[in-house]
This record gives sequence, C-alpha cells and structure tokens, in this order.
Amino acid sequence: MAARERILAEIRRRQGRGGPISPTERERIETYLRRHPRGPLRKPAADPVAAFRERAEASASTTDRVAALAGAPAAVAKYLEVRELPRVGCVWPQLAGLDWRSAGLALEARAAQDEDAIGVTGVFSAIAETGTLMLCSGADTPASVSLLPETHVALVPIGRIVPFMEDAWDLARAELGRLPRAVNFISGPSRTADIEQTIVLGAHGPYRVHIVLVG
Repeated sequence: MAARERILAEIRRRQGRGGPISPTERERIETYLRRHPRGPLRKPAADPVAAFRERAEASASTTDRVAALAGAPAAVAKYLEVRELPRVGCVWPQLAGLDWRSAGLALEARAAQDEDAIGVTGVFSAIAETGTLMLCSGADTPASVSLLPETHVALVPIGRIVPFMEDAWDLARAELGRLPRAVNFISGPSRTADIEQTIVLGAHGPYRVHIVLVG
C-alpha cells in the first residue's frame, strides 16, 4: 500500500494537485462513479438476438438454438456427435439439474480438470454488439469450465442478451451488488497471431466455442 500511495501521490504532484485528496474532491469523484456515466452509443440493433448470433459467428463461434433449457443436453450431444468430439468433461454446478446422462454425455458438475475435453457453462449475460459472452465466477459457476477444456459450450438464455457492454455492467451492478472475483468476457475461441501474424486458435484456451441460444 505504501508503494501504491507513493505512485498516486507522484501522479497528483505532476498534475499540479499536490497533497492528499480532500473530502470535497473525494465526494465529487464518488458521485461521478455512482452515476456510471456512459459515452456515446450507436443505435441498438432492432433484433438483439439476431445481432448477437451474427457477431458471435463472425468471431468463429458456432451457434444453435433450442426452445427450452431442457432441450440443451440433446443439442450439445448433437454438436459433439457431428464433429466426432469426446463427450466427457465438466459442467457448471448451476446446470447440474439438466439430464445430461440421457443425452449420452458424461459431464461432472465441478471445476475443470486437465483431462476434461468439454466444458459446459451458462452465462451471466451476452452482448449483442460484439457477440460476447459475460461470465461471472462463483461456487456454482467456476471460471475454469470455460477456460481449460478444448471445447467450450455456453447456454445463453435469450433474455440475458443485452445491446451493449455498458448494459451488461449495469445488470451486474443491479443483480450482484458486489462484483465476483473474476468477470470474463469471451468473444469466440482463444486465438493468437504472435507467430508470423498467422491466426492460431486454442493458444490460450478453448479451440472451439459453441453457443446454444435458449428460448
């Protein structure tokens, strides 16, 4: 903390402010933060679900849609069968109540382990503008399930799709109060172009991201 305070004090000195923050200045800052003012935003998409799906696929995710959450296990099984992928892995404890076994999937409700081929999660929210998934970590929603397995499948209720990232943060503040330890934003499979500017998928996480829209 001492090093942090020294750094902040030096920044204030070079800004010509000097000295510690006064109560008036602190209150002005806290008032600004409480307001959460937004910058300019473009007009939201007329159909946020279609916009989300289009942007997600543009980021190399694949998508599917089911009418109800109960249909998700069969949709996940079909996706894995078509691509001849393993059916063994983990699922968020939050989704343990779905009938994965009847769909032929061996998914354990826990955090991910090295040998897991597939990780199935829900989402906290999804962002139409960028096709991005927002995941908040917790006991029933461990972050590793979306990060460690080679294949990440996300179940996205269409009611959780919002137009912009600002809306997703507003939702988090309203519903969570205190933010969790980790908030992850996922836009398609992991990728890098560090070597010869050639895109390589799966460099730092899943090779595949499959999204099942629910509703």
